[in-house]
Amino acid sequence: WINPIVYALPIVGVIWFGVVQRDQDSRRIAAILVFFICAILFWAVFEQAGSSLTLFADDLTQNELLGFAFPSSWFQSVNSLFILALAPLFAWLWVRLREQQPSIPMKFVWGLVFLGLSFALLVPAAQLTAQGKVSPWWLIAVYFLQTLGELCLSPVGLSAMTKLAPARLTGLVMGIWFLGTALGNKLAGVVAGEFNGKDPQALAHFFWQQALLVGGMTVLLLVLVPWVRRLTGEARR
Repeated sequence: WINPIVYALPIVGVIWFGVVQRDQDSRRIAAILVFFICAILFWAVFEQAGSSLTLFADDLTQNELLGFAFPSSWFQSVNSLFILALAPLFAWLWVRLREQQPSIPMKFVWGLVFLGLSFALLVPAAQLTAQGKVSPWWLIAVYFLQTLGELCLSPVGLSAMTKLAPARLTGLVMGIWFLGTALGNKLAGVVAGEFNGKDPQALAHFFWQQALLVGGMTVLLLVLVPWVRRLTGEARR
């Protein structure tokens, strides 16, 4: 019973401080809570990489590419390689766009879009396992999309916490952001318990459910973008 209390206390603290702060600070804390909820869902699905996708790689994916055989554990490095390759490109892109770059909530939307697409891509891959192990290109494409989503959401969210937090609550708000990551990882483990690699249709349904969940959150956040943008005080992006 202690875990829910530990998780809830900092969240309640931030909400309480938001109520007693002046109007602008309370609006920003409302935006922080929206991003916090989105982060929980994002990491709950994204962190399937360490569980469901690892099992998919180990049991249902060919461990050979262009004639080169490799252990399934190497798939765990694909995301890191894409991060190294794409992070400079994203940094250049945001600097290049300057005032024309998407707003913080729109970057979250794009992060969720890429994540949802990655799990939608896993649906046909799961169905093909009925015929045997699938090509490693499926997982490589999945990790590529997930990396795009991570680069849209993770560094942006961390930066947004410091920008939006009232000065005396910066440390607490940063902790809230990482708490969202922790809760997402916790939920990822729970969700991964439903993985069934022996039934292709059940596996496809498993991945499709997560794609739909992320898609639903994406649509909801997209609808809320104008409101969240006003909360953050951003310009017309």
